[in-house]
Amino acid sequence: QVQLVESGGGLVQPGGSLRLSCAASGIIFTHYAMGWYRQVPGKQRERVAAITSGGITIYADSVKGRFIISRDNAKNTVDLQMNSLKFEDTAVYYCQSKWGPYDYWGQGTKVTVSS
Repeated sequence: QVQLVESGGGLVQPGGSLRLSCAASGIIFTHYAMGWYRQVPGKQRERVAAITSGGITIYADSVKGRFIISRDNAKNTVDLQMNSLKFEDTAVYYCQSKWGPYDYWGQGTKVTVSS
């Protein structure tokens, strides 16, 4: 059974930092590209950052220079370090694992940026 479990969300002030973590089980983690997406009510889910099985990273323009995605293949985890947070980063953040036709999602963790 595949499980992706996100953690680390919460309330933070603008300019602050949060670190999200996603723990994967039930997959051969090293085969999978991993990603972080976010969604706000009424909008489509958007990709924030992704990291390939080989460690290549991709970022949305809106988070470049502020967010860092990393993976630990020994622990089957993927993290998203979020710095200089803005009001518009408020969303539910989802972890995704993808390998060919295999595409799995976590249940999300909420991030609220508010003063």
